[in-house]
Amino acid sequence: MRTAVCSGSFDPVTKGHIDIIKRSAGLVDKLIVAVFINPNKQPLFTIEERVALLAEATRDIPNVEVDSFSGLLNEYVRSRGARLIIRGLRAFSDFEYEFQRALLIKSIDPDIETAFFMTRGEYSYLSSSGVRELARFGGKVTHLVPPCVEQALAAKMNRLQKETEE
Repeated sequence: MRTAVCSGSFDPVTKGHIDIIKRSAGLVDKLIVAVFINPNKQPLFTIEERVALLAEATRDIPNVEVDSFSGLLNEYVRSRGARLIIRGLRAFSDFEYEFQRALLIKSIDPDIETAFFMTRGEYSYLSSSGVRELARFGGKVTHLVPPCVEQALAAKMNRLQKETEE
């Protein structure tokens, strides 16, 4: 069985992420979409919320499993019986960062490969941070995120607004 891991913070998952997930899932038997728990970041959504949103957004892709992890990516990939990492790229600046990261992983675990997927043109500007900012200021995100994420963003922003008013 050919298993790959597509990891990220997914805070929140966007239509760009879903595009990469669908396209890469078509090339493997099993794709594990793994939410990375980064202790250096303050995410908008909890790890449980991000996992749930990803599971909902990918429910129509039969060979996708959603999980979460902390620690080294290569160790997580090995622990799941995979040898392939999927990374999405939007711009050349993404490539520079991801290329260095892939080489670092290759230097510590030569059997793990990294495959880069270029985003579709309509998603090249799309980032989770941009979606968060747009939602925070009341902008429409319908065309940027799956419906479940749009609803979760609205609820989260309403809750944050109420907390600010108190």
